[in-house]
Amino acid sequence: MPLVFHAVSPTGPACRHRPRRCGTLVAAAMAMAVKMAVVLVSAAATAEEPPAPPPDAARIGQLIEQLGSPQFAQREAATRGLVESGRTAIGPLGEAIAGDDLEVSSRAIEIVRGFLASDDPDLAAEAEKFLESAAEGPNQTVSQLADDTLDFHMLGMAEAAREKLESLGAVVAEGFLPNGRRGLQVVLNSSWRGSTEELRLLSRLRGVAQLGVHGVRLDRAALAVLGRMRTMERLELYGTGASDEELAALEKKLPEARIDVRKGGKLGVGGQPTIGPCLITHVQDGSAAAKAGVQIGDIVLEIDGEPVANFEALTGKVARHGPGDALQVEIERVTPGGPERITRTIQLDGW
Repeated sequence: MPLVFHAVSPTGPACRHRPRRCGTLVAAAMAMAVKMAVVLVSAAATAEEPPAPPPDAARIGQLIEQLGSPQFAQREAATRGLVESGRTAIGPLGEAIAGDDLEVSSRAIEIVRGFLASDDPDLAAEAEKFLESAAEGPNQTVSQLADDTLDFHMLGMAEAAREKLESLGAVVAEGFLPNGRRGLQVVLNSSWRGSTEELRLLSRLRGVAQLGVHGVRLDRAALAVLGRMRTMERLELYGTGASDEELAALEKKLPEARIDVRKGGKLGVGGQPTIGPCLITHVQDGSAAAKAGVQIGDIVLEIDGEPVANFEALTGKVARHGPGDALQVEIERVTPGGPERITRTIQLDGW
């Protein structure tokens, strides 16, 4: 809006008798007009000023380096700057924790911990992945710090994770384990409709004692999630496609858990695990065993020419085979005429 100034002559009729007062009023009016102009110009400049651009890579690099400064004030200033940088800083922070400076690593993890509570779900998800990766790193101190940070974060998210997993087909239930202890049991099978990304929700559940993954493919990232479930006592991996190397790494992370690994072939029978002989006490309807004519009460003597001492041995031999593999099974069956030996070729199903 243009400003119009009206000059009043001090010699006009109104001022002819009070020149000093008129001069004072004119000066005050002009001063007020100047002030208004300054305010309006300042406001216009502020409204049109563009937002400050995010820090570039060089600036973020400087801030990360400053995290290791010997001066506390500089470390604090760098922390604030990286927090304000948001998602732009996550990648460089990941590289920073791989270094040898524990001060830098711990501050980087603390910065990302703050991102977990962000209102931006994408930023929170990236922060969670960052900490998961850090927890798998070679530096044990940093790895433990990231792991503890994740555990604390997950503590308040267990119920929502359970609801989401169940909506995707996971079976989650409280129950008693063979050792008599009560714990959470989870099974992922052919009903599972989730993605590898959603498998990460498993680590948010509290007190999982038994987990069965039957016929669900697991990549390295999913196996890393299982490796953080320290409360597990039993882990069943049937037909997951995990390599021997990946399974060996998982066993190191879960030394207290009994891990039952099978390539995915399913016979479809049940029995007493360690009591010999290998007596069949259950045959699943429609299973490979049922189709081959196996019956309750049969005793499995051999598989592919190898003796079978008990049901656990049977399980171990079947575990070495995948869906579609054919096994030569020798059975002893009690008949009215006495024991009868029967040989069957059984093509395994898949979990």
